[in-house]
Amino acid sequence: MGYSVGARDGIIGKVEDFYFDEKTWTIRYLVVNTGTWLSGRKVLISLTAMISPEALIKDSRDAATFPVNLTREQVLNSPESKTDEPISRQHEAQLANYYPWEAYWGTGFSPGRAWGVIPPTPVMTLASLAEQEKIEETVLGLASREDSHLRSIRTVTGYHIHATDDDIGHVNDFMIDTSTWQIIFLVVDTHNWIGGAKVLIPVRHISKIQWENARVFIDMTVESIRQSPVFEKIRTAKEQKQ
Repeated sequence: MGYSVGARDGIIGKVEDFYFDEKTWTIRYLVVNTGTWLSGRKVLISLTAMISPEALIKDSRDAATFPVNLTREQVLNSPESKTDEPISRQHEAQLANYYPWEAYWGTGFSPGRAWGVIPPTPVMTLASLAEQEKIEETVLGLASREDSHLRSIRTVTGYHIHATDDDIGHVNDFMIDTSTWQIIFLVVDTHNWIGGAKVLIPVRHISKIQWENARVFIDMTVESIRQSPVFEKIRTAKEQKQ
């Protein structure tokens, strides 16, 4: 959160949120607030390791910047994302259609029209044009019928945690493996429940989530959580140098 996002030709904004897949706990997009550049417009940049080529090149912790393999013009002309509303699979398909991203949900459709490099135009017969239109209609049709299952990290922060025998606290943060972009742990602030320490709860222990009630249920007892590793805040590179 707060890292700058740098396109190939300049900064496009700062990371404001992440969207993850509730089924796999994999980060799918980062939400970028473009600030004054696009009057505060928010854009989605794909982070899934399944996308090829990936939008994200790498993360540079020392510079607190995510360099992305896109241009500012590509971002400027990208489909507008209304991040205050649920992200539909149809909108994801539009993004995958615009950017050079393969749809992670397995359509295999990746036109990649936004690179700014125009390939040689193939000879298109009426039959091949009809086939291309059929593929696009199929992809968008499948997308419109599917739920995207995307959730906002910022929204889930603060959800109450319920063990098998009592309440224990609330979600304070997340630990993410940046090699796979999977959420591995919930950082749970136990507050007044079990001493106020922050503990790490592996996501594999989550039995269910009531999204409408902001509640996370885990298959652990309060006592087993008391014995779990205490979370110590990881110091940033800047803090370590001081």
